[in-house]
Amino acid sequence: MRTRLGLALLMVLLAAALAFAGATSEEPEAADDTVKAAFVYIGPAGDFGWTYAHDQGRLYAESQLPWLETITVESVPEGDAVRFIDRLVQEQDVDVVFTTSFGYMEDTIAAGEKYPDVDFFHASGFMRSPNVGTYMGDMYQIYYLNGLISGAITETNKIGYVAAFPIPELFRHMNAFALGVNEVNPDAELSAKWIYAWYAPDAAREAAEALVAEGNDVLGFTEDTPTVVEVAQEKMDAGERVFALSHYSPMEAYGPDSSITGQLTDWGVLYVRMLEDYRAGLTTDMTDYDLLYLMEDGAVELGGTWENRINPQYVDTLKGIEIDHPEFGMTNIYDLVMARYDQMMQGRDVFDPFTGPIADQNGVIRIADGEIATIPHLFAEMNYHTDNWVTAPPQE
Repeated sequence: MRTRLGLALLMVLLAAALAFAGATSEEPEAADDTVKAAFVYIGPAGDFGWTYAHDQGRLYAESQLPWLETITVESVPEGDAVRFIDRLVQEQDVDVVFTTSFGYMEDTIAAGEKYPDVDFFHASGFMRSPNVGTYMGDMYQIYYLNGLISGAITETNKIGYVAAFPIPELFRHMNAFALGVNEVNPDAELSAKWIYAWYAPDAAREAAEALVAEGNDVLGFTEDTPTVVEVAQEKMDAGERVFALSHYSPMEAYGPDSSITGQLTDWGVLYVRMLEDYRAGLTTDMTDYDLLYLMEDGAVELGGTWENRINPQYVDTLKGIEIDHPEFGMTNIYDLVMARYDQMMQGRDVFDPFTGPIADQNGVIRIADGEIATIPHLFAEMNYHTDNWVTAPPQE
C-alpha cells in the first residue's frame, strides 16, 4: 500500500515538475512574441483634436492586440524627432515607431536609415524606404461634404478657415471643402488665416474672431483644440449666427448650437492593420507600403459626434434648403449630402470631389475635364487653392 501511494505521489510530483518546466520554457517565447510600439505625437494627447484621435487609436489597438505594448512621447517638435526616436530605440528597445505628423517626414526617413532593424510608419506623408511606410485615414471626402453643408447654410456668402501650415494635406482638405461649397453656392467665397501651428488655442481664437469680424459666418479649421467651435458658440450665445465644423474628434459638446457637423477619424483600424502586418512579417520591404483609408474603409466619418452625422437640431433646416442640382435635379441639401455620402462609400471611381475641370486661383486648370486627381497629386503636388478662395496661399 505504501509502495502504491509512494508511486502515485512520485507521479504527481513528476507531472507537476513537467508542467512547471513547460511553463518556464514557454515564458521566453511569450516575451519574444510581444511587439513594443512607440507613438510620436506633435501635441499633447489631451488636445482633443489630431493627437487625441491618434491616442484613442493607440488605446483601441492595445485593447484588440494582447501581444502589444505601447509607449508615447508628446509635443515633439517637427525637425527634432530623431533625437526622441534615438531614446525610444536605444533606451526603450521599441520594435515599431509611428510618427504622427506630416512635418516628421524627413526625420522619419533619417531615423529609418539610422535604425534599419526598426519599422517606421509615418502618418500623412509620401516618402518611403525599405523600413519606412506611410499611412493616412484621410478626410478630404468628409471635408467636401462639410462644404456642401457650409455653402448651403451661410447667409453672408463668406466662409472662413483657420489653417495650420501650407502643406499638401491642408490644401487637399481645404480645396475639397471649397469644392463642396461651390457645388451648392457658386456665390460664396472662402478666406483663410494661417497660424503656423498645430496646437495653438490662443492663435486659433484670434484668427477665428478676426474671420467672424470680417463677416464669415461658417468656420472650418485645422488646429488641434475645440477653440474655433467654442468661439462660434460664444457668438451664438450672444445672438450672432456663426457655425463651426468639428475637426478630427467629436467636438459638438463644445458647441451644441454652433457645431453643425464635422470630420471624425478612427485611427484604431489603421493601427491594428499595421501592427498585424508587422507581426505577420508583411513589412520586410515597405518601399511601396502606403496604407490609405478613405470613407469606404471605415476610418473616417461625417459628424460632430460618432452618433450623429449632422447636429439633429439642423437636420430639418437642411431638408428645407432646396436647389436645382445638375445631377440630382430638384433636391434638398440634406438628401444631396447623403447621396454623395453613399456614392463615396462605394469608392473613388463612383464619385470623387476632385474630378475636373478644377482650376486654381490664377485660372490654370490643375485637374483636366473628366479626370480624377491622382493620389500623388493630392498628397504631394497640391500646393494651390481652388478658384473660390479669395486669400492666396502663403507661398505666393
